[in-house]
Amino acid sequence: RALQAYAYENASLPIAMDQTISQPYIVAIMSAALQLTGRERVLEIGTGSGYQAAILSFLCRRVYSIERLRPLLVDADNRLREIRVTNVTTRLGDGARGWPEAAPFDRIILTCAPPVIPDMLLNQLKIGGIMVAPVGRDRNQQLVTIRRSEAGFEEATLLPVKFVPLVED
Repeated sequence: RALQAYAYENASLPIAMDQTISQPYIVAIMSAALQLTGRERVLEIGTGSGYQAAILSFLCRRVYSIERLRPLLVDADNRLREIRVTNVTTRLGDGARGWPEAAPFDRIILTCAPPVIPDMLLNQLKIGGIMVAPVGRDRNQQLVTIRRSEAGFEEATLLPVKFVPLVED
């Protein structure tokens, strides 16, 4: 609530535990790049404040969201419950491992940047699926889309970005 005055600013904002919430422009670009029709099952890596999961909840059938920091997950769960979001399932865990028992997913979105996309996540994307992720280290990150086909994976770069790193357990 301390940042409520900044709710309509197009800027990333700090949340607890040295993490950030992405600026609305980036949330919109990433959500649009998923090309959601309302029928998809989406895996989100990095629940954070729950903002991206809440947006996705209106655009797809079900969201599975993983957060590695328990205090962030508890707060996000409370926020999602408060706004009556019922199609988001969360859990505490290592995002680099994904959610194998719920895979495969139609879409995967990362809200934190790995240096390279972990194979475990790529393997959880359905054929015909789309992944949207920031990739790279520090100041050399790019937002990319990855499409999976029978032939393999095709990557396209959208724009340069700056995200918190994906931390593996």
